[in-house]
Amino acid sequence: MGVPTNAADWPTEGLDESMLAADPHDQFDRWMADVVAAGLPEPTAMVLATVSAAGQPRARTVLLKGHDRAGFTFFTNRTSRKGTDLDEVPRASLLFGWHAIHRQVIIEGTATRLSAAESEAYFRTRPHASQVAAWASRQSTVIGSRRELDERYEQLARRWPDGEQVPLPEFWGGYLVTPQTIEFWHGRASRMHDRLRYTRMAGTWVIERLAP
Repeated sequence: MGVPTNAADWPTEGLDESMLAADPHDQFDRWMADVVAAGLPEPTAMVLATVSAAGQPRARTVLLKGHDRAGFTFFTNRTSRKGTDLDEVPRASLLFGWHAIHRQVIIEGTATRLSAAESEAYFRTRPHASQVAAWASRQSTVIGSRRELDERYEQLARRWPDGEQVPLPEFWGGYLVTPQTIEFWHGRASRMHDRLRYTRMAGTWVIERLAP
């Protein structure tokens, strides 16, 4: 199936078992390539859902920064609400909502911290201003005003000017979500959507079709 130049023209003939790769990570790579080719904005944006120790569910949008057979990675301030949730209940769900091409991917699994070395390696790829911002924003904490945030950023930017290395914050790093299930959803007419789910069982992936 060719990739249309206009995402609104994406064909909706559906998703059949015969179309799927044996491994869901390969299937995810195929769909991600389609999303990029279709020119959708922020193709790596995903909704990350967590739950607190008190049972409060929470969701927010983050960016996928890596994917391989080990799982899906993202980076954040670990003292944020998402970070504390994952420390308390190390399970997560990820949702890629590519609505313009009638597709979604839903991932459920466990979340583990990446090592300091892995976090440092990614931190070094961020623009200098984004590295400074990681120090300036104590994510999810209450602040008095935007001015307070801007002043803190300006203070830190003077401390680490362009050309000077910004150290990795001790409170900042990555997480790996290791999937137990990966569902591929393809929209169809009359709400008769296709839902095909991979589930990890005894070291192999089992594919099941779900009712829409």
